[in-house]
Formats: sequence, C-alpha cells, structure tokens
Amino acid sequence: MEKQKCYENYPIWIVVISNLVSLSTYFIGGFLIYQIGFLWLALYILYILVLELRLLKGHCVNCYYFGKTCAFGKGRLSSFFFTRGEPMKFNQNKITWKDVAPDFLVSVIPILVGIFILIKNFDWLILFLMILISLLGFAGTALVRIHLACKYCKQRELGCPAQKLFDKTK
Repeated sequence: MEKQKCYENYPIWIVVISNLVSLSTYFIGGFLIYQIGFLWLALYILYILVLELRLLKGHCVNCYYFGKTCAFGKGRLSSFFFTRGEPMKFNQNKITWKDVAPDFLVSVIPILVGIFILIKNFDWLILFLMILISLLGFAGTALVRIHLACKYCKQRELGCPAQKLFDKTK
C-alpha cells in the first residue's frame, strides 16, 4: 500500500470546503434556534464560541499545524492568539465519546428545536433545514474529515487521539 502524502500546509480549497461545512451547520442551527427566540440564539452562538476557543487554546497550540494551515485553518488562527504549546502533549490526550459529545450537540440541539417547532406548527422550510443540518453536521463533517482532512494530516502520522477514537480498523 502506497503511503499517503501529507500536507505541510493544506491547500486553500480544502480549508474553504472544510469551513463551509462547519459555518453552514452553525448558520442553519442558528436560524432554527432563532425561531424560539433571540436569547436562545445568543446562547447557541456563545456555545459555539466556547467550543472553538476550547479547540484553539486546548488542542491547536500543541498540534503539528500550529502556525501552519491545517485543513480547517485553525493552526494558523490559533498562532495569532496563543503561544505554542508542547507538541508531544497533543498525542498524550485521550479523547473519548464524552469529549466529542459537545461537538455533536452543535447539530443535535437545533434538530431538537426543529422537532419542537414542527410539533407546534409544521413548516416545510424547518423540515428541510433539519434534514440539511443533519446531513452537513454528520455526513458532511465525516466526509470532510475522512477525505480532505485526516487523510493528508501530518499530525495523524505523529499521533492523533481523535484517530484512535474513530479508527475502527484497530
């Protein structure tokens, strides 16, 4: 089997596609949540910001791609706000399903809100957006990670706790 090429800096088109999937999920989720009130939307946005900050400060600082362009552009972004951590620390983290559950909630919460809205007053747009956020938040994210991000990741070769969680071949 031929060894897969790793990117030192990912091409911008991968960063754009990766972020379009995430941002589309955030915007659709925000739209669904806004239907029940601005305060709930503000809390949802705050939740997303906390998750992003947790990633940038807690993981990206120790990643091989710190200061470089990873598949999501966050290695470079993190370097603008934080100092480099310890690269050896990245692989020492153990990631469990409990650790990734908050990330799944970014899609699950708007879907639950959508169900509530549909029960109260059926709306085709809400149903369509629920289907779309389900596809983007789960299948879209998985496709990006499998085919664009993890496949070419140098950190994966060095050791990645997320790969250990999701890789079913081991």
